[in-house]
Amino acid sequence: MSGRRRALRSQAKPIDYDASEGDAVTSPPTFYQPTASGPESMSQPTGSFRLEDQLYQRLLRERIIVLGTQVNDEIANRICAELLLLAADDSERDIWLYINSPGGSVTAGMAIYDMMEYVPNDVCTVAMGLAASMGQFLLCAGARGKRYALPHARIMMHQPSGGIGGTAADIAIQAEQMLYVKKTLAERIAFHTGQDLAQIEADSDRDRWFTAEEAKDYGFIDNVVRSARQVPSEGAVS
Repeated sequence: MSGRRRALRSQAKPIDYDASEGDAVTSPPTFYQPTASGPESMSQPTGSFRLEDQLYQRLLRERIIVLGTQVNDEIANRICAELLLLAADDSERDIWLYINSPGGSVTAGMAIYDMMEYVPNDVCTVAMGLAASMGQFLLCAGARGKRYALPHARIMMHQPSGGIGGTAADIAIQAEQMLYVKKTLAERIAFHTGQDLAQIEADSDRDRWFTAEEAKDYGFIDNVVRSARQVPSEGAVS
């Protein structure tokens, strides 16, 4: 190695990005700092994250869980953990799941669904804003007689969709799995709504939209409520 290359290597430093300034800096990001006593402790999150955590913790004390985003693995893991936590805290009192979601991952949604069935508590569901696709599925999966929608909520049902690619053999396997998922969801929706399986399959072939009242007539929910006072449970109101 030439003397010039050795000199350049000795001067080289790792480059990282300072998000607060937007400039390249040489110090690496710090996720934890040694304390005076020696052990390493996690650095504190920003104030906005602390506020969000406090909000969800406060809702959990009222036995309320909010699904307010697309359904993905991270959200599903959080909701499943909260269901387990509330069931361990009191296995008799209702748990409330408020839903404002456009849907998302079927596998993540089925994890939430299975956990709703797994815990001994009644899981009451409330649609607010939009309960579409997997959001609609979780809404109708609430405890019978304890499924609600706010008056201007919209509910949408359709069949699952996804990209398929690869070899001919791969495509055949993926298509088979897609048909299995479609059949499973239709059977579960038929069970929770009281509709015939053939009716569910026909209605979910394309996007099918429902008002809150139409969702009640179809069997997705049991009641349309305008006020928390109309919900006969302590878990709905602090």
